[in-house]
Amino acid sequence: MTAPVLIITGTDTEVGKTITTAAIAAALKSQGQRVLVIKLVQTGVEDGEEGDAQTVAQLAEVDVEECVRLPEPLAPDVAAARAEVELPAVADHAETVAEHASSQSYDIVLVEGSGGLLVHLDQARGTLPDLAMPLEARGIRVGAIVVARAGLGTLNHTALTLEALRIRGVDLVGVVIGSAPASPGLAEETNVEQLSNLADGQLLGAVPEGAGDLDPGTFREHAPGWITL
Repeated sequence: MTAPVLIITGTDTEVGKTITTAAIAAALKSQGQRVLVIKLVQTGVEDGEEGDAQTVAQLAEVDVEECVRLPEPLAPDVAAARAEVELPAVADHAETVAEHASSQSYDIVLVEGSGGLLVHLDQARGTLPDLAMPLEARGIRVGAIVVARAGLGTLNHTALTLEALRIRGVDLVGVVIGSAPASPGLAEETNVEQLSNLADGQLLGAVPEGAGDLDPGTFREHAPGWITL
């Protein structure tokens, strides 16, 4: 049986996407799921340094794969051009994801994007939603989780991201608040209900601010309580 693919994207960069990916992976693993997390393009990390995939592996204790690494903290196509590196086409990434989803080794494959939804992942301006079509053509189910900020400005960014998913025909699994403050202000408090409304009730939860600094065992213990899947 082919494993479904869950695309994890953010409304912007630095919204807590990687830690949320780790929390989702840990929550799924706690349900007995065999989980693989794929990072298509890692930017801003030198060889030998810890990237997003390694962070997820440590926190969630699941299998991970990093496809491309680029040293400068820029959009993938820009970072690749400056490094004189040819990025794989999104269609090639789809082949990689499909191979893992069809391998019978995993019950679900999580694909973490780079930055926001429409960041260019290759030199042909391919984006994360472009990954969905070739996968679905193979009969692989694809859905998306959007990681959003907690504070002011998140409603507009989230609405734009959800609209882009709808236009491109990618099913929304839900929205997660990526870094919820322990002492929320007025905007953070009222945004919980508003984000749920934007997602048609599919607000899956919130990852607490600073969760990535927890001991991995503590992280895995608490992650299922942060996100409902």
